[in-house]
Amino acid sequence: MADLGKKYCVNCLADVTNLRLRCTDCPDIELCPECFSAGAEIGNHRRWHGYQQVDGGRFSLWGPEAEGGWTSREEQSLLDAIEQYGFGNWEDMATHVGASRTPQEVMEHYVTMYIHGNLGKACIPDSIPNRVTDHTCPSGGPLSPSLTTPLPPLDISLAEQQQLGYMPLRDDYEIEYDQDAEKLISGLSVNYDDEDVDIEMKRAHVDMYVRKLRERQRRKNIARDYNLVPAFLGRDKKDKEKAPKRKITKEEKDQRVRLRGLCQFMAHREFEDFFDNMHKERVLRAKVRELQRYRRNGITRLDESAEYEAARHKREKRKENKSVVASKRGKEGKDGEFAAIENLTGFELLSDREKVLCNSLNLSPTRYLTVKTIIIKDHLQKRQGIPAKSRLPSYLDKVLKKRILTFLTESGWISRDAS
Repeated sequence: MADLGKKYCVNCLADVTNLRLRCTDCPDIELCPECFSAGAEIGNHRRWHGYQQVDGGRFSLWGPEAEGGWTSREEQSLLDAIEQYGFGNWEDMATHVGASRTPQEVMEHYVTMYIHGNLGKACIPDSIPNRVTDHTCPSGGPLSPSLTTPLPPLDISLAEQQQLGYMPLRDDYEIEYDQDAEKLISGLSVNYDDEDVDIEMKRAHVDMYVRKLRERQRRKNIARDYNLVPAFLGRDKKDKEKAPKRKITKEEKDQRVRLRGLCQFMAHREFEDFFDNMHKERVLRAKVRELQRYRRNGITRLDESAEYEAARHKREKRKENKSVVASKRGKEGKDGEFAAIENLTGFELLSDREKVLCNSLNLSPTRYLTVKTIIIKDHLQKRQGIPAKSRLPSYLDKVLKKRILTFLTESGWISRDAS
């Protein structure tokens, strides 16, 4: 009678009561896992037919030699529990698996079989590729746990402490960053009748307060690292005078101001190294451009560059001297060009070309303006059809008249027909 409830493999007649694979296409075809994996075919059954796993829940995944005798149903419950409660919540996982398993047994079985066992070795690699390295947590980063560690008090005098509002025993200031941060938790209290929503709200307030404390401590650390307090008190000026350094140009000062935002992410030493490296890069780029200029000029050795630079310096010096002499001559010539007529009446009414004309004809500005007015007036009357009689001054001979008419024609005052 006991054998009536048992199931047997139709191929090898092995007992498959605990676990068997049933064909969904052929009736009454049930195989053991060994025959199924070997692809056994009986009658009309073929290996590519669909199948269904029939599990009694009492067989062991790890074999009879595994410790604890965990059944497949308990293994399934364990995997569901680790997904639901997360690694480490062994008490909740033991409750989910069943009353027969203690939290210690659950932890030992999972660690032994799924982490350190063959399954864990096959699924968990020794080195995880493309793993992101957290550079902020060890120390000094925005999320570092070391931010909450107290710092030694500042080495300042009593008068300076009063000036800053600094309390050395507490390493606090009278006015801190985000002065009203304590209001988040000042009114909190734990009550037994609080609902879950109220408890979570209070936890959120505490978490916000802790974040503000960390930010406050982070700012203090930055002020310590960059010596902002001595700079405020004027001590850094004396230190700069004692420690001789290279002279910083105005461009580098402006660049340091633009890069000041990086100070909250970099330590003082790292920031200074970064700035020095940028200076070295500029120097190297200038040197590369200089060597490229030597190569374009046919210089291939460094000893030739000294001769080239000396010759170039002499050449530039000669050009500079020539330009200075030419500018002096031009200035003297310009000052004495119109010396004969510049003090006469009407000189300021002439254009530059008219000044040159009057100076070349030795004609005073007033006489030139008189002749110009008469010629233009006669030209306009002739264009309007009015007969005009030329009334030029007696001092104007034919040569002067021709020169002035040619000048006025070229300048566009009168047309060529009138001239």
